[in-house]
Amino acid sequence: MKIGEYNALTILRFTSVGAYLGDENDNDVLLPNKYITDDMEIGNEISVFLYKDSEDRLVATTQKPYIHLNSFAYLKVKEVNAYGAFVDWGLEKDLLIPFREQTTRLEEDKYYLVFLKLDTSTDRLVATTKHKKYYNTDTTELNVEDEVELLICETFDLGVKVIVNDQFLGIVYNNDVNRKMRRGDYTKGFIYNIREDGKLDIRLEKSGYVKIEPLSQQLLEMLKAKKGTIFLTDKSHPDEIRDQVGMSKKTFKQAVGNLYKNRLILINDDSISLI
Repeated sequence: MKIGEYNALTILRFTSVGAYLGDENDNDVLLPNKYITDDMEIGNEISVFLYKDSEDRLVATTQKPYIHLNSFAYLKVKEVNAYGAFVDWGLEKDLLIPFREQTTRLEEDKYYLVFLKLDTSTDRLVATTKHKKYYNTDTTELNVEDEVELLICETFDLGVKVIVNDQFLGIVYNNDVNRKMRRGDYTKGFIYNIREDGKLDIRLEKSGYVKIEPLSQQLLEMLKAKKGTIFLTDKSHPDEIRDQVGMSKKTFKQAVGNLYKNRLILINDDSISLI
C-alpha cells in the first residue's frame, strides 16, 4: 500500500467503524464510515488516497487532496505553531511543513509552493518549500511539440516560471504570454525547446502552421464582429494587442501575415481591415 498516493483496493468487510480495504498482498486499511456510500459492496474495487491520521495510523479516504506524493502545489498556511507550519491540502488532517523544511518562516493565510515527500525517518508525509532539488532534469522521454500540463509559478523579468508535468522546471517567455497567467493555476502548453540543463522552454500554443491557422481564423472572426476593422498594427504595444485580441505580439503578427498572404485583409497605417 502506497502512502501519499491513490490505491485501487478491494472492500473486504464492513464494521461498526467503517470498511476494511485490502490489496493483493493481504494488507488492509480502514475507510472510515464518513466516506462510505450506499453503492459500496464487499468485493468492489475502489480508488482511495492513503495517509496517516492524527493518531499516526494509516487510513484511507475518498477525498481528493490538492497534492500527492512527489508532486508540487501552492498550498495555504492555516496555522504556525511550535512544530512548524500546517497547510490545507484538502484533507481532514492538515499537512505539516516542519521548520527544517522551510526556506523562510511561513506566514498564516499565505500561499506557498511546496513539494510533498515521505520523511523516511518517521514514515510520515511532509511538505517542503525547499523544492528546487526535486525538479527532474532527465528529459529523455520528452519531445519538442509535446503537449504538457503546467502549474503556473512566479513571474520574473523574462516571463513566467512553470512546473511541467509535475516534474520539470520550465519558462513561458514574455513574447509567448497571450493571456493572464495566475500563480497556482493549471493550464496546458507545448514544449518548443529542451535545454541541456533539463529545463524546458514552453509555449501556450503549438508552433508553426498548426498554431497560426486557427488563430488566423480567430482573428478573422474578430474582424467580422468589429464591423471589419481592428485598430491594431505590428507597431502596436504588446499589452494593447493582448488586451484587444488575446494574442502575443509575435502571434498577432504571424496571424496578420497569414490573412494578408491569403488576401483576406488590408494592412492600413493604424488598423487592419477586411477586404
